[in-house]
Amino acid sequence: MTHRTSAKTRRPHHWRRDAVELAALFTAVAVADAVANMIVHGPDGRVLLVVSAVTLVVTAAFHSWWAHRHGHSPPAAAPAPASGGMAGAEGDPEATALWRVRATVRDTPGSLAALCTALAGARVDILSLQTHPLSDGTVDEFLLRAPEELTATTLNGVITGAGGRDVWTERADAHDLVDTPVRVLHLATRTALDTAELPLALRELLGRCTISSRPGPAVAAPGPDGARENAAGAARGAGGTAVVDGEGVLEGTVMRLPDPSGGVLTVERPSLPFTPSEFARARALVELDARLGPRTPPGRDVWTLPDGGELTVRRADVRDIPAARELHGRCSEETLRRRYHGPVEGADRYLDHLFSPRFGRTLAAQSSSGRIVAVGHLLWDGDETEVALLVEDAWQRRGVGGELLRRLVALAGEAGCESVYAVTQAGNAGMVAAMRGLGVPLDYQVEQGTLVITARLRRTTAPDTPPPHGPQLPGLPATR
Repeated sequence: MTHRTSAKTRRPHHWRRDAVELAALFTAVAVADAVANMIVHGPDGRVLLVVSAVTLVVTAAFHSWWAHRHGHSPPAAAPAPASGGMAGAEGDPEATALWRVRATVRDTPGSLAALCTALAGARVDILSLQTHPLSDGTVDEFLLRAPEELTATTLNGVITGAGGRDVWTERADAHDLVDTPVRVLHLATRTALDTAELPLALRELLGRCTISSRPGPAVAAPGPDGARENAAGAARGAGGTAVVDGEGVLEGTVMRLPDPSGGVLTVERPSLPFTPSEFARARALVELDARLGPRTPPGRDVWTLPDGGELTVRRADVRDIPAARELHGRCSEETLRRRYHGPVEGADRYLDHLFSPRFGRTLAAQSSSGRIVAVGHLLWDGDETEVALLVEDAWQRRGVGGELLRRLVALAGEAGCESVYAVTQAGNAGMVAAMRGLGVPLDYQVEQGTLVITARLRRTTAPDTPPPHGPQLPGLPATR
């Protein structure tokens, strides 16, 4: 490869220029010899010496002019390619936009080439390409750079006209420029560090989707002949209990995977079917989570209260449920009613859900005696995110709830959430004050005494940027 490249870039040999230079050299030597003889043997030697000097100056000037016009400058650069080849390339002032496009094409020679030719004709540059083989064709996923004025409808028409079907387009951003294997490795690292990262990693891997967890047995028993149940039978067990086999189920826009913590993870995506490749990647993340078992980052942060007291703030999980039950026992009925919006006798039954890493993240505030005095929950609710707080009566009005809330909102921002909401009673002045203390835009909705406060978050610009509301807990990996 190196030899060919150097051969292509070698400067061409100009033989005519060399011949002229050689003739000029011989002429100059002959003239110099004649002049020297005349000076030695003739009476007008001084005149001839001046004439010879002028002749040499004229010859040198002629040579400089010739070399400048036909000399050693490299050949002119090749003309720039047509606009259909590299729209938006460096030096091109044309405004461009990034698109993610997925289309199904026939699995025959030349089908992909026809699609690429059509995109080039529309001045669209292909930045990356992934192929997902199917039984009746191939799903090609492109990252494209196209002229800004090119609309999604026009782009779909170009692809459909070239033989593509089931076309899906979406505007992309700089995050999509990351190589897919690198992105998958990054998601696997996040999952390995923290059990709560699995739902977020699946969502980032698969794009816009809804992830839910259902209780129930995760593995279906083999049939009498030793074969696993088919996909339709494995989707639901007796009495509606979610059941899938050890490999999971893929059904168009829905995939079901065995949840390592028990039950079934259901991933749904509107209108865009999952491919076998995406199913295999998601299953690999779930298997990694199952092999590593329950784990929570060990980071702790000692926080000094405004009145001088100290609390240790750390991540909590299902292992802290017994301590949370004790916290319930020390709280008044009014405090529990404000938190759970109903009868307080069954408050303990919510703890399995609240402390599960499948549904969000939990922070616990621990006193110097080791007793949990407050908990804060960040709960994934489809496309939205809920925050909830419970502070023991003896520790209320000391800024504990506000500090936990700021830390939860920081975690939500790092996870890419654009907003969080809190559901409380209209008369809960403490929760209202804590939300107002965030310093972000708030929306209020009141229905039959229930108040929903939604906070619009500032997005974190870079993984190394400190959270906008208070410090990040040590050991907590950034998620964006």
